[in-house]
Amino acid sequence: MSKIILLIVSFLFSTVAHSSGTHVFGLGVYDIKLDGSEKNQATDLRYEFRSDKSLLDIGPKEDNFFFLKPFFGVEYTSDSASYFLTGIYFEDNLGELFEGNKSKYYFTPSFGAGFYDDGSGKKLGNTLQFRTSFEVSYELKNNNRIGISFSHISNANLGDKNPGVEILSFSYHIPF
Repeated sequence: MSKIILLIVSFLFSTVAHSSGTHVFGLGVYDIKLDGSEKNQATDLRYEFRSDKSLLDIGPKEDNFFFLKPFFGVEYTSDSASYFLTGIYFEDNLGELFEGNKSKYYFTPSFGAGFYDDGSGKKLGNTLQFRTSFEVSYELKNNNRIGISFSHISNANLGDKNPGVEILSFSYHIPF
C-alpha cells in the first residue's frame, strides 16, 4: 500500500501533473474472451490522465507519431480488483496517417505498468502488472471524444502464474 501512496504523491507533485491534457473515463467488460472461456467477468471502471507534454520527441516535428507522452491511470472492477498504473502513449490522427488529411478519428496505443490488487476478482499471479491498450476515438463538435479500446493486462511471467486478462471498454475524453 505504501508503494501506491508513493506513486500517487510523486505523480501529483510532478510537473507533468500540472500540464494540459485529457481526462479519460472508461466503462467496460473485464476478462472478456473471444472463445467463451471467461470465468471472472466483471464491470471495469477506468480513469486516466493523459498529459499533452511529450517526454521524448523522435522524428520530424510535422509527424507526431513518435511523441511519447505520459499517462497515469486507475482501474477498478465490480469484483473489487484495483490497478494503479503509469505509462506512455502516443496519439495519431487516422486521417493524416492513411490519407494525409486530418479527420475526427484518432488511434491511441499505450503501454503502462503498475500495482494490481485482485480483490475478490481474477487472480493474476503478481502485484506488478503490465497493460497494453489500443484505442480508436472520434472527436465530437465540442472537442470531447468517444472511444473504444481493447486492453491486455499480464505480469509478463514474473509471477507463479500468468493468466492475463482482456478488457473491452468504451471511453469519454475531456480535454483541458
